Amino acid sequence: MMICEGRQDPRGGSEATGQAGAPWTRVVLVGFIGSGKTTVGRLLAPRLGWSFVDLDHEVVAATGRSVEELFRERGEAAFRELEARAGASALVREHTVLAPGGGWSLVPGRLEQLPPGSLSVWLRVSPETAVRRATGHGRVRPLLVGTDPLARARTLLAEREAIYTRAQLHLDAERSRPAALVHRIAEHVEASR
Repeated sequence: MMICEGRQDPRGGSEATGQAGAPWTRVVLVGFIGSGKTTVGRLLAPRLGWSFVDLDHEVVAATGRSVEELFRERGEAAFRELEARAGASALVREHTVLAPGGGWSLVPGRLEQLPPGSLSVWLRVSPETAVRRATGHGRVRPLLVGTDPLARARTLLAEREAIYTRAQLHLDAERSRPAALVHRIAEHVEASR
């Protein structure tokens, strides 16, 4: 299940205890489309007794428009600005599990500048799994619309992977069930208390 464990927190603390030995007070789940950020976040938050924030849902609630409509009507840049505002608002809260969209962490320095006490977790999946999960139920994510969603996913993931690797904890969301991912992240957070 584990892709990478034991990395040092780039802000100076250890992976197990956060910055300067302080406990983790928020978890930020990063990863590509279909990696399970929302599913894992919804399960992890009650396990920790924390709140859950899905940035896509926050943007939809604020605008009254679906993500697909926002991409189509206003474009990706406008959506990313709304997402950034929702993220900034969510990150001031402690005891929160945050599930941003797959492109949220691409802003230079965003993962390195998370507030103290933030554990960033990369949920890693292959392009094939991402496309299978993201195109089910007759729905296609805006960034995968086109004649070859798999080729698009491969390109996007290749562009994003270097950013995702900056997360402090890397977990294999390809072969692991959400409950196993939740258990591993919760153990990590609970070990810091």
